[in-house]
Amino acid sequence: MESRLGIPAVALITEHFIKLVKENTAKKGMPNLRVTYVPSPVWGKTADRLRADLEGKSPITGELIMPEIIAHLTKPLNKEDSSNASIEQSAGPAEFGPAGEDELQQLFIDKRMTDYLPIVLPTKERVAEMLKGTSHAPDEIVGKMASTPLVFENWTYDVRTVAINAVMAGAKPEYLPVILAIAESGTESISSSDNSFARAVVINGPIRDEIGLNYENGAMGPFSHANSTIGRAWTLISLNGGNAGKVGTTYMGVVGNPTNWTNIVIAENEGASPWKPFHVQKGFKPGESVISTFTGWGVISAKNSVHGLWVKEMDFAGQLKNIFSTQDQMFGAVAVLSPTVANYLKEAGHTDIDKLIDWLYQSPGEAQPHFRGKGSINVLVTGGYNNLYYDYGGMRYGNSISVDKWR
Repeated sequence: MESRLGIPAVALITEHFIKLVKENTAKKGMPNLRVTYVPSPVWGKTADRLRADLEGKSPITGELIMPEIIAHLTKPLNKEDSSNASIEQSAGPAEFGPAGEDELQQLFIDKRMTDYLPIVLPTKERVAEMLKGTSHAPDEIVGKMASTPLVFENWTYDVRTVAINAVMAGAKPEYLPVILAIAESGTESISSSDNSFARAVVINGPIRDEIGLNYENGAMGPFSHANSTIGRAWTLISLNGGNAGKVGTTYMGVVGNPTNWTNIVIAENEGASPWKPFHVQKGFKPGESVISTFTGWGVISAKNSVHGLWVKEMDFAGQLKNIFSTQDQMFGAVAVLSPTVANYLKEAGHTDIDKLIDWLYQSPGEAQPHFRGKGSINVLVTGGYNNLYYDYGGMRYGNSISVDKWR
């Protein structure tokens, strides 16, 4: 190919991204872009092994890599090379049918429009009933999403599209404002990154009780219809509204992430927390209903850390400080505390959440703070009261969206 500066150039891409390259170059009107594919991965190898790879053959064409690169740079473009044909993205037809229920279930699976679990078929009647959950017009644009922004083109979706996926997930109409707020955030629940990222949504305000979100025992598990179906709807919207989850093109997670099924849904236990709720920390009023998104690796039990010791006299603040100091800087750190642990911290003198975060920000034994900024640290409170357990993980705050605007 030729760069914008008029200087010949050739793309070097690792072999397992061939489907992604072909789809994206075709979408951009360059179906025959000259590319040389090299063995994957390229990091984690010695210099000698990398040199051997580049002196060897392309795993795709079988040609020697260096001569192929030279040929791509020097061979004149022919008519086929110069083709600017492109393909259009499509979310599929507006309706499917007629067909029986079993056939339609299989069709949705074949079209990769589900998470491979049975769905509630989105009939016109069911979608109309779902749309009663909001005062907004069905054709109003909600937002846009891509499986990875800047890599793939954004797909735009309206209220009806969100409602369709909410029906498929098994949600109730009263959940729709929450699902619309998540959709407005533009945060895809399934990233194309081969890192296999996780997503979390934190829900605050009166909506928690209005729709029966679980924020006590088993708060992050499948023990509430609202929690489960809202999380699932997020994934289905990402598939059908954001073109996510297509293995080989818009999804390249090496080992995958089990939380991608229904994501991590956290309704804060505001009444049992000693601190102001998370949405209030972000500038919203206590009486507002708000969702907040997080991206990262996920969360696990603090007992997984060597610092999460069970001792006679627990120093939870000290544990958190030490645990956070071991976290990767890419996504910062989040703690998901049970109300009991949170109140132990209050009794230990940490009565203000902002001051607690200030204190956690100063990593032990390090001259400079471990994280890029105080916003890299977040503390959430949810769950029951029957023991002193909590989770932690690398999860970065994304954005907060009002639920009330979607009522």
